[in-house]
Amino acid sequence: MKNTQDETNINSPLGVGGRNIIVGIGEILWDVFPAGKVLGGAPANFAYHVSQFGFEGYAVSAIGNDKLGNEILENLSKKELKYLIETTPYATGTVQVTLDEKGIPQYEICENVAWDNIPFTPEMEELARKTQTVCFGSLAQRNSVSRATINRFLDYVPETALKIFDINLRQHFYTLELIEHALDRCNILKINDDEILIIGELFGWESKTELEICNQLLHSCDLEIVVLTKGTQGSYVVTKNETSFKPTPLVEVADTVGAGDSFTAAFVSSLLGGQSISIAHQIAVDVSAFVCTQHGAMPLLPETLLSKVKKEA
Repeated sequence: MKNTQDETNINSPLGVGGRNIIVGIGEILWDVFPAGKVLGGAPANFAYHVSQFGFEGYAVSAIGNDKLGNEILENLSKKELKYLIETTPYATGTVQVTLDEKGIPQYEICENVAWDNIPFTPEMEELARKTQTVCFGSLAQRNSVSRATINRFLDYVPETALKIFDINLRQHFYTLELIEHALDRCNILKINDDEILIIGELFGWESKTELEICNQLLHSCDLEIVVLTKGTQGSYVVTKNETSFKPTPLVEVADTVGAGDSFTAAFVSSLLGGQSISIAHQIAVDVSAFVCTQHGAMPLLPETLLSKVKKEA
């Protein structure tokens, strides 16, 4: 059984109802904190934030035929986020989240859940053909079923689309082969300071600096952009023509869950809205800083931030 929201929009031609379709495909789940659960999953977080910026964001994933799955659909509807989500015989995904004294999360991710088993459907093919931008990660590719679905979705995305690999390395759920294949499928890479060290080790680049690794990936994988976030130490956006650095604002952190996803969403939305690399980078920094002051990965963004992108989108 499939669950969709606004299916008529999926079937409308690109440029009429399907203009500016941006998809986050992969995990959707409940982040379970000591104080309660909040909706999460990097691709869904990304889709939610781009939709706040006025784009047609879609979350593509799978849930279980259970209470937690029904609650996910209810939450997506309340957030007015469009989705193409299959119901599977597997349990809806959950992640146990603990926060250290700086609000940095540690994750315990349940395995063999619904988002590990996302089936590819004709509706997904239709959506893929109309997609302007797609964001995917490594975590949802830990299982062969969802990995095949993500790659089939990418097969149908237009050649001109932005394809963002938010590498999102978690626990032991990745291999060098998986990462190399994903790098071949994307044109934008989003990576953080912990992940770039892992990449350096996997590729035998331990002697290179972080920026040297970014440039190596940019050229050897023929990428358009590499985004490196470094928490409180700032962030870099690296292209073949320029390197942008922005410091991280000092804010009172509630938690950092989803901050990177909001950064990616704001950056890409700003680029699509016609902003320069430097301005898009600054907007992304400001948005992710705000998200850090809120609990959970999908807070409502203030109009002062939304207007920076919406007026261009």
